[in-house]
Amino acid sequence: MKRYKKLTLLHSNDLHGDFFSEKGKDVLIGGISRLSGYISKTRAEEKNVIYCIAGDMFRGNVIDSEYKGISTIEIMNMISPDVVTVGNHETDYGLSHLLFLEKCAKFPIINANMFITTNRSRLFQPYKIIEIDGMKILFIGIVTESVLANTKNEGLIGTFVDISEAAEEVGHICNTYNAIDIDYTVLLTHIGFEEDKKLAALLDPSWGVDVIIGGHSHTFIEKPEIVNDILIVQAGTGTDQIGRFDIEIDTEKNCTHKWTWECIPINDKTCPKDEKLEEIISKYKNQTDTKYGRVITRLKRELTHPNRYQETELGDLFADILRDSLGLDIMLLGSGSIRKEKLGPIITLQDLMEIFPYDDSIHMVTVTGKQLKDMIHYMLREEAFEGDHTEFYQFSSGVEVEYSRKTKKFVTFNFEGKPVKNDDLFKVGLQKFHFLNIEEGFNTTVKALEENGKSRICATSCRDVLEEYLSTHQHLDSNVKENKRLVVTKN
Repeated sequence: MKRYKKLTLLHSNDLHGDFFSEKGKDVLIGGISRLSGYISKTRAEEKNVIYCIAGDMFRGNVIDSEYKGISTIEIMNMISPDVVTVGNHETDYGLSHLLFLEKCAKFPIINANMFITTNRSRLFQPYKIIEIDGMKILFIGIVTESVLANTKNEGLIGTFVDISEAAEEVGHICNTYNAIDIDYTVLLTHIGFEEDKKLAALLDPSWGVDVIIGGHSHTFIEKPEIVNDILIVQAGTGTDQIGRFDIEIDTEKNCTHKWTWECIPINDKTCPKDEKLEEIISKYKNQTDTKYGRVITRLKRELTHPNRYQETELGDLFADILRDSLGLDIMLLGSGSIRKEKLGPIITLQDLMEIFPYDDSIHMVTVTGKQLKDMIHYMLREEAFEGDHTEFYQFSSGVEVEYSRKTKKFVTFNFEGKPVKNDDLFKVGLQKFHFLNIEEGFNTTVKALEENGKSRICATSCRDVLEEYLSTHQHLDSNVKENKRLVVTKN
């Protein structure tokens, strides 16, 4: 038997319904049909090819939202990934619906550490062994509670709580199946790049984990990170690129002998289009264009949201609309709710749904000045500036905060031009997701805030509020430079 065998391992993560190509400088970039074309081309050229996805196939496109993921599953069935793991956005339509979508999938969806709390039965097959060219490749799927905030609505569903327990579960599976001569072991994770490194450091080398393919943090890398002799990779977000390992596996020692890795750009010059898949996408697009193509408003100019960890033009605009429409003192809008970097100047209903896909209710809580300062101070902890995928919020107008990263203190904390006092009271709006996960986002509890007054729902649909306001107001603008609400300094 040949000792060294080649495996080509293609991987994506955080596709988020990125179905269509976009115009680059000289090329058409990305698109699911060109991604499929590259995968098919590689499968034809190479002997042993596996394509895997490290979570978050769903959300980001009106087609996905309209059909609650069924369209995405049909499209992914055409691509035929060999194995997929669960990401946090797979739970956006509810866990029961996710289990339905799993039945629609013609590819395996794995996860080792989500379970029913009453009897600790797993929700998914925890692993997949793929046999190829006489090799057995073990894939294990991992997600942790920190990225499954949507499951707060699902009282009977839990996960192994932290990275150390997830590591123990990896060890349990590896110990169980190493006996059948696994040649290579890959963790498919959706916990973020920094957490992947922590997880790798906890794994016992005797378990034989060779590679971690991750997602969630949308990290672009130039070369794999190596921790505890484990290769760790991620392929950014969307369909503009695909990760590719060319690995020579030592089938006697069951480990990596040689490897190369690169992030392959997906564009019309390097990747053929999958015409059949394009037909499927066009069918869905024609239906959603008819329903959602109407123009809502025209902004004064194109507005941007370039970085979720800073104040942005779109963040300011949306926060102000929700505050003014609902009679709040302050709206704290989840920065990650805004899913694209640009909007306008013409806005259709489809544009709004794609840039703001999470149609949560708005909860009003009463917050003291002291609590508000503590909440924002927690939001501005160092992890937020290090790309650690923490929660970050856009402020409505009236809030003026200057924060020093050097001293970890506020230089200024004003509301409507006056310093905020500890005993001041504010009516603050939070989306349902952030209300349910208030401890993770702000290091406080609903119980603590309700000592100031009972919380209540003041709108059942924040997108309804945005749509109504935009449709009745034309030529809106938002200028961050002129009306700065959050200033963060290094001094």
